[in-house]
Amino acid sequence: MSAVAEQGALGLLRRYEEKTARSRELFERARRILPNGVTHVGRYLEPHPLYVARAAGSHKWDVDGNEYIDYFGGHGALLLGHCHPAVVEAVQAQAAIGAHYGASHELEVRWAEQICAMIPSAEKLRFTVTGTEATHLAIRVARAFTGRRKVLRFAGHFHGWHDHVSFPQGGGAGVVPGIVEDTIIVPPNDLAAVEQALGGGDVALVLIEPTGATFGQIPTGGDFLRHLRELTAARGALLLFDEVIAGFRCSRGGAQAFHGVTPDLTTLAKIIAGGYPGAALAGRADVMGMLDYRRVDGRIQAPVVAHQGTYNAGPVSAAAGLATLRIINETDAIERANAAAAAIRDGMNEVLRARRLAWCVYGQFSDFHIHMGGDVDPGQPEQIYQGRVPWQKLKGAVPAERIHQLRVGMLCEGVDIVGWPGGITSSVLSAGDIERTVRAFDATLEQIV
Repeated sequence: MSAVAEQGALGLLRRYEEKTARSRELFERARRILPNGVTHVGRYLEPHPLYVARAAGSHKWDVDGNEYIDYFGGHGALLLGHCHPAVVEAVQAQAAIGAHYGASHELEVRWAEQICAMIPSAEKLRFTVTGTEATHLAIRVARAFTGRRKVLRFAGHFHGWHDHVSFPQGGGAGVVPGIVEDTIIVPPNDLAAVEQALGGGDVALVLIEPTGATFGQIPTGGDFLRHLRELTAARGALLLFDEVIAGFRCSRGGAQAFHGVTPDLTTLAKIIAGGYPGAALAGRADVMGMLDYRRVDGRIQAPVVAHQGTYNAGPVSAAAGLATLRIINETDAIERANAAAAAIRDGMNEVLRARRLAWCVYGQFSDFHIHMGGDVDPGQPEQIYQGRVPWQKLKGAVPAERIHQLRVGMLCEGVDIVGWPGGITSSVLSAGDIERTVRAFDATLEQIV
């Protein structure tokens, strides 16, 4: 970083601290009782996180009264934006008559029917509360169904934080060796590595984000998914599409409908519950049958895989999810979110070309990823899709301090992006929001590069 850019970055930090004094006070209290002062690793920010007081549509307001265009979108859950009137009405109506019955209820049936009507692989489903729980359950179900032990996943792809999916190649702190030994990690988009790994006949499940790691930060194409489907079917391994983010963003039927590839199992979360806690494992009826009670010799037998969960299919989440999915299914919400993201990508890349800065902004659906690697022609995202940038440089290669400077700069300009760095768009972004976002990007670059 040049001396001028370093001074500009320091100026941004001072401006941010002055603008968010109340957030700083809350962070000082929080870090006395919360690890790093936050409740989610993605919310950590130096010099301090943003504390939000309220939100509506595509905007949110912090505890100091500052307004921001929001690209966190509830970590991707809010395709319809914050506080959509139909979702609020459904939640308020349900909360008034019961938040937890400890029993089955009609809304969970209607919610499941709506999901199964939209997602091609969903013959049956089981609700959970988080995507992490859904992938954990999927691994257990797949092992029970196939009688095999091992699971295969791709480097850089995210499937939650439980032990089987939370560590890099070689293992991680707190993960027992047996789990590491039974987990195979291969490079993304490497079909030969998958074929070799499946050759032993002991892989129960292959997990993949069908858009590529982190909703396309390391892109994956339809051809790879089709070959992967053929290979797993031939080798007797189940294929899981982790559509926790992609579900209901790529199309009404998720990435699997967009690409025309149907997996055996699918995990869904975020949008599925309209911004409230809710997730699901869906898939083939015979595989999901591992969760069924059975009668053997006239006696009720427990499921092969037992699954509990205090808040599974909670009535309030069911109401929010059903209202959200109906709107997505019946309107052009997905298309509007996708168009907004495309306009942001185009605008930011125009800024990069004008500045002759060797970054680019890329994405395919309601997403934008800011590649800060300095190894591309300015504002030329097609180079990512041509494979000119190694996958290792697309995720996790930029120092956190550099990303924090970009995020703080955007916050000073009234825009909140995620730490990929980049963002997820909603269907309610206006032309003014998009224009302001691009201007904020330009103004931030003026200070930090």
